[in-house]
Amino acid sequence: MTNNQNQPGEFDAVLGGEAPPPVQGAVLGGIEGVKRRLSSSNIEVGIAGVSEALNYGDAGLYLLIEALKNKSRKVQRAALKILKDIEDPQVELALKNYKFWRNFEKVYSIPCGYSTTFANRKVIEFDPTTKISDTVDIAYALRIIPAERYGKPVMSSVDKLQILLQSPLANQIEALVFGLWYTSSLEDYTFRPVMDALLNAHEQLSNIKALFIGDVNDYELDYLPLVYSDFSYILLAYPQLEVLKIRCNSSSKYYKYFTGMQFSPVRHETLKAIIIEGEIPYGVIDEICKLELPALEYLELWLGTCSYIYPSVFKSVRNFSHIIFPNLKYLGLRNCLLSDDIAFAIVDSPILENLLELDLSVGTLGYKGAEYLLNCSSVGQLDTLDITDNYLNDDIFKKMTQLDIEVIAERQTSPNNRYINNSDLI
Repeated sequence: MTNNQNQPGEFDAVLGGEAPPPVQGAVLGGIEGVKRRLSSSNIEVGIAGVSEALNYGDAGLYLLIEALKNKSRKVQRAALKILKDIEDPQVELALKNYKFWRNFEKVYSIPCGYSTTFANRKVIEFDPTTKISDTVDIAYALRIIPAERYGKPVMSSVDKLQILLQSPLANQIEALVFGLWYTSSLEDYTFRPVMDALLNAHEQLSNIKALFIGDVNDYELDYLPLVYSDFSYILLAYPQLEVLKIRCNSSSKYYKYFTGMQFSPVRHETLKAIIIEGEIPYGVIDEICKLELPALEYLELWLGTCSYIYPSVFKSVRNFSHIIFPNLKYLGLRNCLLSDDIAFAIVDSPILENLLELDLSVGTLGYKGAEYLLNCSSVGQLDTLDITDNYLNDDIFKKMTQLDIEVIAERQTSPNNRYINNSDLI
């Protein structure tokens, strides 16, 4: 680490002299000069400060970490590029906080198999005959797996939960995953008994940070109605919750069963991520927008093929703003029937100004939607744009990948070769 960090050295701007100051007056030498550069409203000056910071040892490293919070996305990206190659506990923590979702298991098709990871934790099937010995980086799964359906009585997930609660380590468990809770009749495919059991167990599960309700496999998502209730009760019961993930369907084969999913207006101080996979029910986006979620950073919604929901979706997306979600960094509007229209709604919304990552993957984005994105200056301020599995031709694909941001654009295809993933179509 450099001694005399406040004195000008080999890498510093020149002090004194008769020459006029550089842009924004960034002339002070030493570590103070780097601080001035990084606080400058001039992006190029800020990037220059990033490139000089490591010349000042630990103090410079601290300024690089702080640069991840810079108002300019370009300055943030410049700092990120340097920090990615540094092995240091403080840097690792900073990168984790910058994008805590970076190691989330990301699926590009619904239905899919049971999850193997959830909320950056390994999913382990809970065995009622075995004591829990560890809770660190583990999400315990309580679900009825296919092997349990035949030849013997099945223990419901609710019964498994009651056994899990008897463990001395129950109050240290941070993540739970629930699949189907029972399999005797169509009425039993509702998740309401699971949600009721969770509400009753909130004092024993006081350290829960992540819940996944509806971790079903291909067959279950396609043929069984997944029915829920008001998730705001879960939010109120678990004030430490950071990640809520739900997998749902709205299959017309079960028209008399409604998803039951809803969110009543509540405030939750710690929720950082909402993920709804499958096909989001009508009105749920509006309800989510009425939640007060000051810590929300990650919002991933699978929109599906039910075109009747889209007028409401377009209105909700246009109303997304930093006022509704002041800390939102990732927005995923995936599995979308009308991706071009969603792209137009996005570029017409102020939400892009604060995002790090926009995910429009597994949709129908074509030339028109891509042009909306290319002509929007705020898109160039993103870290990442994910347009995997869409309908871009070679010409527009080339333009998109030339953006000065990370563009993930794998597996483009023709509209005639792929359906939007939806339980009705499988």
